[in-house]
Amino acid sequence: MPRPQGLARRVVLGGLLGALLVVCKEVLAPLPGIEPVTPLILFYGMELPAFGPWAIAVFVVLQFLLYGFGMWSWGYLYIWALLYLLARLLHGMDSALGWALVAGAFGLGFGALFTPVYFLVQGPGGALAWWLAGIPTDVAHCLGNFVVMLGLYRPLRPLFRRLARP
Repeated sequence: MPRPQGLARRVVLGGLLGALLVVCKEVLAPLPGIEPVTPLILFYGMELPAFGPWAIAVFVVLQFLLYGFGMWSWGYLYIWALLYLLARLLHGMDSALGWALVAGAFGLGFGALFTPVYFLVQGPGGALAWWLAGIPTDVAHCLGNFVVMLGLYRPLRPLFRRLARP
């Protein structure tokens, strides 16, 4: 069981990191395909394993409060956790290009990750139509994630590594 101050640190830092996700997403929302959520969650998974789940929970709850609950909400309940787990699996990789490829691939597959929800509600045809209609957005998401991660990896990974120290 974590010490009380350890738990308090997780809750506070997780809350701040979750709020950072929301603020960065909203500030960059006018730019098509540019969203810092994917790169930040990758950094959380790489360097802040104790805080990442808290941050993701805060982010998802704040998104629900800001935008209401809809079909997309079900995907948010698992998509960001999958990204975090992928980062945990690959956390030993130290390659800006490698992480940019991971971020880009996630952006490209983002719409496909929602298809289980649409499949359950609209059937296979509805899920396929929804996914195909979103491919241009997924391509923009892919390119944006790739560029953001490639540019931010070297300056931010050491910063998150320092933040992880008690």
